[in-house]
Amino acid sequence: MRRFFRGAFIVWVVLRYGLDELVLSGFDNPLLALLRRVITVGRDLRAPRGQRLREALERLGPIFVKFGQVLSTRRDLMPPDIAEELAHLQERVPPFPSAVAVAIIEKAFGKPLQQVFATFEQTPVASASIAQVHFAQLHDGREVAVKVLRPDMLQVIEKDLGLMRVMAGWVERLSVDGKRLKPRQVVAEFDKYLHDELDLIREASNAAQLRRNMQDLDLVLIPEMHWDWCRTDVLVMQRMKGVPISQVERLRAAGVDIPRVAREGVTIFFTQVFRDGFFHADMHPGNIQVSLAPETFGRLISLDFGIVGTLTPTDKEYLAQNFTAFFRRDYKRVAELHVESGWAPPHTRIDELEAAIRAVCEPYFDRPLKEISLGMVLMRLFQTSRRFQVEIQPQLVLLQKTLLNIEGLGRELDPELDLWSTAKPFLEKWMLEQVGPQRLWQQLKAEAPLYAKLLPALPRLLHDYLQQRPTDLRREVQELVQEQRRTNRLLQGIIYGGVGFVLGLLAMQLFVRVSLW
Repeated sequence: MRRFFRGAFIVWVVLRYGLDELVLSGFDNPLLALLRRVITVGRDLRAPRGQRLREALERLGPIFVKFGQVLSTRRDLMPPDIAEELAHLQERVPPFPSAVAVAIIEKAFGKPLQQVFATFEQTPVASASIAQVHFAQLHDGREVAVKVLRPDMLQVIEKDLGLMRVMAGWVERLSVDGKRLKPRQVVAEFDKYLHDELDLIREASNAAQLRRNMQDLDLVLIPEMHWDWCRTDVLVMQRMKGVPISQVERLRAAGVDIPRVAREGVTIFFTQVFRDGFFHADMHPGNIQVSLAPETFGRLISLDFGIVGTLTPTDKEYLAQNFTAFFRRDYKRVAELHVESGWAPPHTRIDELEAAIRAVCEPYFDRPLKEISLGMVLMRLFQTSRRFQVEIQPQLVLLQKTLLNIEGLGRELDPELDLWSTAKPFLEKWMLEQVGPQRLWQQLKAEAPLYAKLLPALPRLLHDYLQQRPTDLRREVQELVQEQRRTNRLLQGIIYGGVGFVLGLLAMQLFVRVSLW
């Protein structure tokens, strides 16, 4: 019943904000145009379409807001007015009352707000779909940001995920591509990450891990977590002071090298993915700032670590080989990797898949980022994959989403940025480290403790084995000896036969020569 009422509410929101009219207006069919005029009779749809879409997503809840956030980074794939309006979802999600936030904080710490913070700003500085942030100061003088989870979020998300599971089941049963796209597994992946995002202790641990991973790169600042004041629904961290990366003109006026920032953003992304296998998976403009402080001028600031992606060593190696092959335009190797990994059926003809991939990718090389739409490339690859029955990998959905976010950010900062040439040297160096002597030495060092423990124990293990299995060992030795004897007799027969044959030939030669003489 809850799913039914939620579905009815979604239909009501669609009609209330005229999203049905927005969809139908994109078709030139006269019948659909007539249908659009009929269904809009009596409804006030004078508000701009972008505003109506944004308000509808806000009304539908956090999952739909996140969907709009992803769309807002793809200005090349949607009309400018809609993209501009959806961008406000990054910064203008309506906050919940500050009194509710204070009540959540006091309940989490079991003490009044004044005993936790010396000062606390009642007006939130940021409001997102999952939580909102207030600035505060601890009694020891440290400036902090306090993230407070929205109330009753679990129930809201469960309703939407239940509907998504039902729709995924319909798609899998009714669509020709249903099984190949694995919609239920994709929904399960989002289910996992959304529930992880509701646990702010997990977000704090994600931030701590990323901070350790990136501290030697000296390109990005990640806030320190104050663990004494971290709870499941309240997170207290170091306050970061920077300018949102979307305010390009303000950054340029301050003297920030915008193209350098764009290149460093790509470097950070590929480092997290291929070196660490642990990457920030929610890199929309609202979560990235640039520092203007003299000691860290121009460095990126990363925020909001509720969603992170992980890759296994197998995933990293496969993706790195794919990227490297793409950059080298080795489409045959790309096709072979698809078959070797099991993405494409084993009976796939490599030459046909190679030709299809070449037709999609070749037109996009040697162009600046402003002329390349990775979304268009992915869409054409998707259309090609249908022909070859290539399966979508749910574990890589977050990586694909993050890669699209990176492209959107790159286009905003530096339209001339060449994503391919920026990433190619990094990936080639990474591949060399995976197969070269440095990798061998690292593996030997990693296995050294095991070898050091195993080698002294080998004599004892061999002695125990011989004592525990004397009968079996005796039988095995006897069988081995008998087999060796048979082999020896066979070899002796072959040798004697060969020697006899040679002696016979010599005797025949001698007899013929004597007779002729």
